[in-house]
Amino acid sequence: MGALDGVKVVEAGLLVQAPQAAETLCAWGAEVIKVELPGFGDQSRWLPTSPDEPRSGYFVGCNRGKRSITVDLRREPGRQVFLRLAGWADVVVTNFKPGTMESWGLGYDDLAEVNPRVVVAAGSTFGPDGPDAAKEGADLSAQAAGGLISTTGADGEPPTPVGVTIADHIASLNLVSGILAALLARERTGRGQLLETSLLGGQIWAQASEYTAYLMSGQLPGRANHGNPLVPGLYFILPTADGWIAIVGVVGPARAVFFDLVGHPELAGRFPQAIYFEEHKKALYEQLAPIFTSRTTDQWCSVLGAAGIRHAPVRDYSQVASDPSVWLNGYLADASQPGAGEVDGVDRCRKAVVCPPVRFSETPARVLLDAPELGAHTEEVLLELGYSWEQIDSFRRGGAI
Repeated sequence: MGALDGVKVVEAGLLVQAPQAAETLCAWGAEVIKVELPGFGDQSRWLPTSPDEPRSGYFVGCNRGKRSITVDLRREPGRQVFLRLAGWADVVVTNFKPGTMESWGLGYDDLAEVNPRVVVAAGSTFGPDGPDAAKEGADLSAQAAGGLISTTGADGEPPTPVGVTIADHIASLNLVSGILAALLARERTGRGQLLETSLLGGQIWAQASEYTAYLMSGQLPGRANHGNPLVPGLYFILPTADGWIAIVGVVGPARAVFFDLVGHPELAGRFPQAIYFEEHKKALYEQLAPIFTSRTTDQWCSVLGAAGIRHAPVRDYSQVASDPSVWLNGYLADASQPGAGEVDGVDRCRKAVVCPPVRFSETPARVLLDAPELGAHTEEVLLELGYSWEQIDSFRRGGAI
């Protein structure tokens, strides 16, 4: 039994924001029906991983465990099918441009008329109101417009986007939390509601500490310069002989221990400040960087770990996927044998799936395996909704499914 067993979700989503939110609900026990455009489907289906791997990491990563049906919501028969789905559902999740569902007669008011208990979760790029509401966008739009990219990199260097769809992911988490809150409220009121969030809003909320510091001081925090500019301490990444290592805060008596470990105890006297602001951090970084290139990342991890100094190696995906703890904690799982931990190496990774990182003691999450083929469950779902074979054939002839 999953935490959300019995919860029925309809997702009309594209790419990451809504699909990943629905994927999380699915892993936690909800039944998810994904509605896609006939003949094309979710745009993420058409983002191949590489020239040699036609499968899409975006689609497979955000759509495992769902049932896919193809319905053209722009046609009246398709609209009627979606209304019937809304009558069946507890939750409807979308991330079309604001106003799109309304233009098809499928806005919140339309869905609530057939099902007053339905929770409608609508994601967008820039939010539902204001001059940018109708603008199309994607993850990079929010990384840029939300201020994140302005903080990356070092002074004097071009800013760089974060190398993952972080704005989409954060927005998906906001959709999930909003959905769960709305479902809880429905238990008290008996009614569903509309909840809205956006990629831009998610980026601002993710930087709440940084934005608050700016609003309090009127000063921009500046570039990361190897670490968070608002953390006034020994808190940055350093180059090693074969990579990079993060030093994650060294305070109090640990400072002298750290400087002694790196072979330069005199640095404790040169940098006695309790708090290292940017000028101190920059000067200290210039002292430590050449020292840390004298050993490999693994060697530094051993030395610092033995002394209890907080640190972490800077790892790539292959190194993370080779970490036994990642598998033991269920962050990656063996899709061929859920929960198995005996297979190692590349073969294991090719069978692996990425899982929502929440462990439930009484209602364990499911390891979701396959992403659906486009429209694989159309007839099955329509029959469950009460349509006859004759009606399904007419929908197909008319291009509605």
